[in-house]
Amino acid sequence: MTHAVAVPAPIPVRIPIREILPYALFAGVLSLIALYFVGAEQGALAVFDGTYVHELVHDARHLLGFPCH
Repeated sequence: MTHAVAVPAPIPVRIPIREILPYALFAGVLSLIALYFVGAEQGALAVFDGTYVHELVHDARHLLGFPCH
């Protein structure tokens, strides 16, 4: 014998954009900084002299498809 059971409707969760926005902007800025150091450092716009940053992120450059040689 089967029993009918009332299933409550799921209540959608509200995402508070004003609370998330500062964290999203911070993550975006960090992502852009990381992308710069992996993709463009040691070029014409280099922040640091030498090849230290290039060698530090060398494998990440190849993994992401950036040419470096």
